[in-house]
Amino acid sequence: MIQNVKILTRNDSYWQDNEWKKLLSSAFSSPKELLEHLNIDIDAMSDSVLLEHPFQQRVPLPFVERMQRGNPYDPLLRQVLPVTEENQQVMGYSKDPLGEHDSALPGLLHKYKSRVLVMLATACAINCRYCFRREFPYADNQLGKANWDDILEYLTKHPEINEVILSGGDPLAVTDSYLHDFISMLEDVKHIKRLRIHTRLPIVIPQRVTSQLVSTLSQSRFQCVLVTHINHPNEIDDLVSLAMQRLHSAGITLLNQSVLLRQINDNSNTLAELSEKLFECNILPYYLHLLDKVHGAHHFDTDESHAIKIMQQLQAKLAGFLVPKLVREEAGEPNKSWIDISNTNQ
Repeated sequence: MIQNVKILTRNDSYWQDNEWKKLLSSAFSSPKELLEHLNIDIDAMSDSVLLEHPFQQRVPLPFVERMQRGNPYDPLLRQVLPVTEENQQVMGYSKDPLGEHDSALPGLLHKYKSRVLVMLATACAINCRYCFRREFPYADNQLGKANWDDILEYLTKHPEINEVILSGGDPLAVTDSYLHDFISMLEDVKHIKRLRIHTRLPIVIPQRVTSQLVSTLSQSRFQCVLVTHINHPNEIDDLVSLAMQRLHSAGITLLNQSVLLRQINDNSNTLAELSEKLFECNILPYYLHLLDKVHGAHHFDTDESHAIKIMQQLQAKLAGFLVPKLVREEAGEPNKSWIDISNTNQ
């Protein structure tokens, strides 16, 4: 039962190799159980909550424990709770907003010239309701060791690639030994210089930052970059800070990307607090994404003009290195598009 899972404290060896797996396997999948755990009246929300959905709710206990009990509008809860608005069909929103469903190889995307993205895992620790890959055909992109030779051959034939990005799903959903073996294989490709890992798992389950993970990344010949996904300052607690400190102390570059989400973080005060807390954890704010227009997520979207005003306010509140770049990603484009925030007429 979820209630029997131990949440490790500052004084415990919270990076035990198997602790994160226990927490991952016991994630809340029932909206009813989640709301009951948070002392939120499910009957009062019956018209707005989806008790069942093909994109199943998934949220681990450490992340739930950062939510405010009794508050149905908690910014962390709103990111993971399925709601009836997801079933609305809205013009301009699609299943594949970034044109990713046709890949170069199963589990491999080569959208940008010098970087290739490998979907090392097809599962996430948490199902964010605004996820642009919520309808991605993961079943057709399962990547096992039997596919590694194909990946290696592709990388070898493309000397313009100098960076491999591990994504998914969440690449840290695989075991430490699996990750170690995959990175060791990549190191045989001489023209690859950097390894970037896009992950939310150490945020929702900080115990994922095991000693073996830190060792694998710190001993690799690659320059290793770990990009977290944190949208709200309440997502950062003491355990997250400790996990990030372990990575930072091992020489891992830490960056963060966020998504601008309506009624969750779409104001300059929240984002300024987020940037300050990120830097306290040795994480540098990197990107603030406008929402990818995926079917079922329209209620999270914000106007670009509103986003520009927020960014202008952030510039006045923060040191320049704490201001993330406002970007939009569009299908078929050779890079992310930076949004010009200098327009004072917005």
